[in-house]
Amino acid sequence: MSVFLTTERLVLRRFTVADVEHLVELDGDPEVMRYLAGGVSTSREVVETELLPLYLAHYERYGTLGWWAAEERGSGAFLGWFEFRPTEEGERGEVELGYRLRRAAWGRGYATEGARALIRRGFTGLGVERVVAYTMAVNAGSRRVMEKSGLAYVRTFHEDYPEAIAGSEHGEVEYALEWADWTG
Repeated sequence: MSVFLTTERLVLRRFTVADVEHLVELDGDPEVMRYLAGGVSTSREVVETELLPLYLAHYERYGTLGWWAAEERGSGAFLGWFEFRPTEEGERGEVELGYRLRRAAWGRGYATEGARALIRRGFTGLGVERVVAYTMAVNAGSRRVMEKSGLAYVRTFHEDYPEAIAGSEHGEVEYALEWADWTG
Protein backbone atom coordinates (compact mmCIF):
# COMPACT_ATOMS: atom_id res chain seq x y z
CA MET A 1 0.00 0.00 0.00
CA SER A 2 1.49 3.29 -1.09
CA VAL A 3 0.34 5.97 1.34
CA PHE A 4 0.22 9.49 -0.02
CA LEU A 5 -1.08 11.40 2.98
CA THR A 6 -2.37 10.88 6.49
CA THR A 7 -4.49 13.17 8.61
CA GLU A 8 -5.86 12.84 12.11
CA ARG A 9 -8.57 10.43 10.90
CA LEU A 10 -7.75 9.57 7.28
CA VAL A 11 -5.24 7.68 5.19
CA LEU A 12 -5.12 8.63 1.52
CA ARG A 13 -3.41 5.91 -0.48
CA ARG A 14 -2.96 4.82 -4.05
CA PHE A 15 -5.69 2.73 -5.58
CA THR A 16 -4.84 -0.86 -6.52
CA VAL A 17 -6.65 -3.44 -8.64
CA ALA A 18 -7.94 -4.88 -5.34
CA ASP A 19 -10.17 -1.79 -4.96
CA VAL A 20 -12.68 -2.82 -7.64
CA GLU A 21 -15.28 -3.93 -5.08
CA HIS A 22 -14.90 -0.70 -3.11
CA LEU A 23 -15.51 1.41 -6.21
CA VAL A 24 -18.44 -0.70 -7.41
CA GLU A 25 -20.07 -0.41 -3.98
CA LEU A 26 -19.41 3.34 -3.75
CA ASP A 27 -20.78 4.08 -7.22
CA GLY A 28 -23.64 1.65 -6.65
CA ASP A 29 -25.30 3.88 -4.06
CA PRO A 30 -27.96 6.02 -5.78
CA GLU A 31 -27.54 8.81 -3.20
CA VAL A 32 -23.77 8.96 -3.77
CA MET A 33 -24.41 9.20 -7.51
CA ARG A 34 -27.34 11.62 -7.23
CA TYR A 35 -25.49 14.76 -8.38
CA LEU A 36 -23.13 12.89 -10.69
CA ALA A 37 -25.28 10.59 -12.77
CA GLY A 38 -28.78 11.21 -11.52
CA GLY A 39 -28.52 8.24 -9.17
CA VAL A 40 -27.43 5.79 -11.86
CA SER A 41 -24.75 3.30 -10.78
CA THR A 42 -21.43 2.82 -12.49
CA SER A 43 -21.19 -0.74 -13.82
CA ARG A 44 -18.48 -3.15 -12.69
CA GLU A 45 -17.26 -3.27 -16.29
CA VAL A 46 -16.76 0.51 -16.39
CA VAL A 47 -14.97 0.43 -13.01
CA GLU A 48 -12.66 -2.36 -14.21
CA THR A 49 -11.99 -1.17 -17.75
CA GLU A 50 -12.19 2.64 -17.50
CA LEU A 51 -12.14 4.17 -14.01
CA LEU A 52 -9.53 2.11 -12.19
CA PRO A 53 -7.15 2.11 -15.19
CA LEU A 54 -7.53 5.91 -15.38
CA TYR A 55 -6.68 6.30 -11.69
CA LEU A 56 -3.66 4.00 -11.95
CA ALA A 57 -2.39 5.74 -15.10
CA HIS A 58 -2.36 9.09 -13.30
CA TYR A 59 0.20 7.75 -10.82
CA GLU A 60 2.49 6.88 -13.71
CA ARG A 61 2.11 10.33 -15.33
CA TYR A 62 1.92 12.59 -12.29
CA GLY A 63 3.04 10.62 -9.25
CA THR A 64 1.53 12.75 -6.51
CA LEU A 65 -1.43 14.18 -8.41
CA GLY A 66 -4.41 11.95 -9.12
CA TRP A 67 -7.09 9.95 -7.31
CA TRP A 68 -6.57 8.64 -3.79
CA ALA A 69 -8.49 5.96 -1.94
CA ALA A 70 -9.62 7.27 1.45
CA GLU A 71 -9.60 4.99 4.46
CA GLU A 72 -10.50 5.60 8.06
CA ARG A 73 -7.18 5.74 9.87
CA GLY A 74 -8.23 3.71 12.90
CA SER A 75 -10.21 0.93 11.27
CA GLY A 76 -8.88 0.88 7.70
CA ALA A 77 -12.48 1.03 6.41
CA PHE A 78 -12.81 2.29 2.84
CA LEU A 79 -14.60 5.66 2.90
CA GLY A 80 -14.34 6.74 -0.74
CA TRP A 81 -11.85 8.79 -2.70
CA PHE A 82 -10.33 12.21 -3.24
CA GLU A 83 -9.24 13.66 -6.55
CA PHE A 84 -6.38 16.15 -6.75
CA ARG A 85 -5.25 16.20 -10.36
CA PRO A 86 -4.08 18.66 -13.01
CA THR A 87 -6.79 20.42 -14.96
CA GLU A 88 -4.55 20.46 -18.05
CA GLU A 89 -2.39 17.62 -19.31
CA GLY A 90 1.21 18.02 -18.20
CA GLU A 91 0.56 21.06 -16.00
CA ARG A 92 0.81 21.13 -12.20
CA GLY A 93 -0.09 24.78 -11.53
CA GLU A 94 -3.85 24.28 -11.40
CA VAL A 95 -5.47 21.16 -9.95
CA GLU A 96 -9.04 20.02 -9.55
CA LEU A 97 -10.18 18.95 -6.11
CA GLY A 98 -12.92 16.37 -5.91
CA TYR A 99 -14.27 13.81 -3.46
CA ARG A 100 -16.75 10.99 -3.38
CA LEU A 101 -17.49 9.38 -0.05
CA ARG A 102 -19.74 6.57 1.10
CA ARG A 103 -22.98 7.78 2.61
CA ALA A 104 -21.93 6.41 6.03
CA ALA A 105 -19.04 8.92 5.98
CA TRP A 106 -21.20 11.96 5.19
CA GLY A 107 -21.61 14.69 7.79
CA ARG A 108 -18.58 13.59 9.80
CA GLY A 109 -16.07 16.12 8.47
CA TYR A 110 -14.02 13.62 6.45
CA ALA A 111 -14.46 15.47 3.14
CA THR A 112 -13.31 18.76 4.64
CA GLU A 113 -10.41 17.12 6.50
CA GLY A 114 -9.17 15.40 3.36
CA ALA A 115 -9.68 18.45 1.14
CA ARG A 116 -7.77 20.73 3.51
CA ALA A 117 -4.90 18.26 3.76
CA LEU A 118 -4.65 17.97 -0.02
CA ILE A 119 -4.73 21.73 -0.45
CA ARG A 120 -1.98 22.12 2.16
CA ARG A 121 0.14 19.46 0.46
CA GLY A 122 -0.46 21.02 -2.95
CA PHE A 123 0.50 24.54 -1.92
CA THR A 124 3.45 23.59 0.30
CA GLY A 125 5.08 20.75 -1.59
CA LEU A 126 3.67 20.07 -5.04
CA GLY A 127 3.97 23.41 -6.82
CA VAL A 128 0.22 23.96 -7.05
CA GLU A 129 -0.78 27.60 -7.56
CA ARG A 130 -4.57 27.25 -7.85
CA VAL A 131 -7.14 24.70 -6.69
CA VAL A 132 -10.54 24.50 -8.40
CA ALA A 133 -13.62 22.43 -7.60
CA TYR A 134 -16.96 21.96 -9.33
CA THR A 135 -20.38 20.68 -8.35
CA MET A 136 -24.02 21.12 -9.22
CA ALA A 137 -25.40 24.39 -7.84
CA VAL A 138 -28.01 22.44 -5.86
CA ASN A 139 -25.43 20.21 -4.14
CA ALA A 140 -25.36 22.12 -0.85
CA GLY A 141 -23.26 19.51 0.97
CA SER A 142 -20.44 19.61 -1.52
CA ARG A 143 -20.54 23.40 -1.67
CA ARG A 144 -20.19 23.54 2.14
CA VAL A 145 -17.11 21.33 1.97
CA MET A 146 -15.56 23.63 -0.64
CA GLU A 147 -16.24 26.69 1.50
CA LYS A 148 -14.96 25.07 4.71
CA SER A 149 -11.83 24.08 2.81
CA GLY A 150 -11.10 27.71 1.93
CA LEU A 151 -12.36 27.81 -1.64
CA ALA A 152 -14.54 30.72 -2.75
CA TYR A 153 -17.38 30.83 -5.24
CA VAL A 154 -16.21 31.92 -8.71
CA ARG A 155 -19.14 31.42 -11.08
CA THR A 156 -22.24 29.52 -12.10
CA PHE A 157 -22.26 27.96 -15.56
CA HIS A 158 -24.43 25.57 -17.56
CA GLU A 159 -23.29 22.36 -19.23
CA ASP A 160 -25.11 20.67 -22.07
CA TYR A 161 -25.57 17.12 -20.77
CA PRO A 162 -27.06 14.40 -22.98
CA GLU A 163 -29.45 13.47 -20.17
CA ALA A 164 -30.53 16.08 -17.64
CA ILE A 165 -30.09 15.33 -13.94
CA ALA A 166 -32.64 16.67 -11.46
CA GLY A 167 -31.37 20.10 -10.42
CA SER A 168 -29.10 20.57 -13.45
CA GLU A 169 -31.32 23.39 -14.67
CA HIS A 170 -29.73 25.49 -11.89
CA GLY A 171 -26.28 24.93 -13.37
CA GLU A 172 -22.87 24.01 -12.09
CA VAL A 173 -20.71 26.10 -9.79
CA GLU A 174 -16.97 26.65 -9.73
CA TYR A 175 -15.06 27.36 -6.54
CA ALA A 176 -11.35 28.18 -6.38
CA LEU A 177 -8.47 29.06 -4.09
CA GLU A 178 -5.24 30.74 -5.15
CA TRP A 179 -1.99 29.97 -3.34
CA ALA A 180 -1.56 33.72 -2.64
CA ASP A 181 -4.95 33.77 -0.83
CA TRP A 182 -4.42 30.57 1.17
CA THR A 183 -4.16 31.11 4.90
CA GLY A 184 -2.89 27.64 5.77
